[in-house]
Formats: sequence, C-alpha cells, structure tokens
Amino acid sequence: MNKFSFTNQKILVTGAAGFIGFFLSKRLLEEGANVYGVDNLNDYYDVALKQSRLSILKNYPHFTFLKIDISNKDALSETFASFRPDYVVNLAAQAGVRYSIDHPDVYIQSNLIGFFNILELCRKFQPKHLIFASSSSVYGANTKVPFSTDDKTDRPVSLYAATKKSDELLAYAYSSLYAIPSTGLRFFTVYGPYGRPDMAYFKFADRIMRNEKIQVYNHGDMLRDFTYIDDIIEGIIRVIPILPKQETGEKALFKVYNIGGGQPEKLMTMIDVLQKVLHKKANIEFLDMQPGDVYETFADSKEFEQVFGFTPEINMERGLALFGKWYLKDRIS
Repeated sequence: MNKFSFTNQKILVTGAAGFIGFFLSKRLLEEGANVYGVDNLNDYYDVALKQSRLSILKNYPHFTFLKIDISNKDALSETFASFRPDYVVNLAAQAGVRYSIDHPDVYIQSNLIGFFNILELCRKFQPKHLIFASSSSVYGANTKVPFSTDDKTDRPVSLYAATKKSDELLAYAYSSLYAIPSTGLRFFTVYGPYGRPDMAYFKFADRIMRNEKIQVYNHGDMLRDFTYIDDIIEGIIRVIPILPKQETGEKALFKVYNIGGGQPEKLMTMIDVLQKVLHKKANIEFLDMQPGDVYETFADSKEFEQVFGFTPEINMERGLALFGKWYLKDRIS
C-alpha cells in the first residue's frame, strides 16, 4: 500500500479532547496535517484529563481548538465554513452503556442530533471522506462469535448501542442521497494511557490504588476483545485516504468495518494482569450482570485487514503494561 501524505491536509477531528480523538490528532499533527479539533469538554468524566490531553496538542503549531458542542449546528457550521476540511473524523459522542440508562437525553443530543449536524455539513461542504466512530455495542446480545459486519445488528440492548446503529443508518442514507463517502468503524474496547476513567480497566486501577473494592459483574464471567489505542489509531490513519467503493447495485459510497484485537480475554485475566502492572492486589466484589451489558465481544476484522493491510499487534498484557507505566508515573504523581 502506497503511503499517503498527510502534509498540509486539513482534517477536522470532533471529540479532539477525548481519548481516541487526542491520540488521532497527535498522530495527524506528527504526520504534517493541519488539525482543527472541536470538543464540548463535558464533565462525563474528569475534565482535567481532557485538558491535559489538549495541553499536549496545543504545543503543535498546526493545531487549532474550539470548544464546540456538535449539537450546536450554527457554531459547527461556522467551523466548517472557516476551516473547509478535506477530511472529517467524527469521534464526538456520549459514550458509556450504563450511563445511558439514567441519562438518555445526552445520548440523543450528541449521538443523534450532533451526528445529523455533521452529515448536513458534509453535504454542504463536501469533504473528501467522512470517517465516524461506531461501536461493538451495536452487536447487542448476538451469541454468534466472532462478530461480523454481515451479522444483524437490529436488536441493541442499550440506548448507547441504538444511537450508534442509528448513526450508521443515517450515514448510509446521506451517502446514498448525496454521494458522501462515509466509513464507519466499530471499535472494540479501546484502552491505553490517557484513556477514559469510566472504563473497567481504568476504574479498576483507580480503586486498586485507593484500596477500594472493585465491582466485577457477572461474577467475572465475561470476555472482551481489548484493542490498544495505538492499533486503533493506525487503523484510522489507514482508513482516512481510502474512499469506500459502491457495493453492487447500490448508490452509497459507504462501508462499515470492525477494528478489534481479535482475541477475547477473560475479565478476570485482565484483572490479574492489572494487579501485576500496578504491583498491588485487588479487593474484588462480585456482582450480577448489569442491564445493557453483554457477555462477550469478539471482532472479526479480516475484511479490514485485507483492505488496509493492518492487523492489531499489541496484546493485552503488553498494552496494560504500557498503561500501568503511564498510570503510575503521571496519573497518580
């Protein structure tokens, strides 16, 4: 595969202060791109962590940041009009399965209205390619593994999953109607340094270091396809310049891919590794399965690997070791 030059490419990254958005923006800047980052800096989790990510990005001369909520169409429209992006990567979304049970409004506002605004502005300003984050959550309670993009995804078990599936449908419709090249990426349990504190591995680390109980659902009998952040970023980087092709008999320039490690790990194995890298034992409280949770996630990423020539390389043990090194040095220092 010929290496694409990002030098002087104008790329709009929404959710730039978020976990994936931060690492993607940093990589794009290192590749020579002009990055326009937007984020609403909401308080779903520690805003100081988001600010620390931004403080790193602001050291790059070709990074511009605006505090914008993508559900604010006027502000977002001004951003598109002034920046005229060549590529748009939409990572802004309200995340979290359990949070959606008690806070449904914010998911509709960000994940549906916000994404609709992105699509409308892509229709108007016509960037070369829209890449957007979906989620392994769209597979719901599917029991057939590994999860394939050919599987049905019409039975979500959380509002979060329903909004992500809706985004895929909206993007397909806009691509079909207005010839917007659009690629959706279903991420599988992304983890690593500067990650989201609401995710299990990070939450467990916090509680282990504070000598607090960690709550382990379904009595530890769960499996997750962990994907290290560097592998996710390499995947997105490869997707940006490659436009989706029309499927036979369809108008849409649209495609959805899985990006996952391809190796489900037991939750208890993850906890064991985490204890080793933190050099501290966990105090575990076992609980029943929670509403919205699924038993197993497992990505079939063969199509992604064939098209883009990339297979995730970092296994969970190495990835958690890298997370632990960052956590002990920077998070609790």
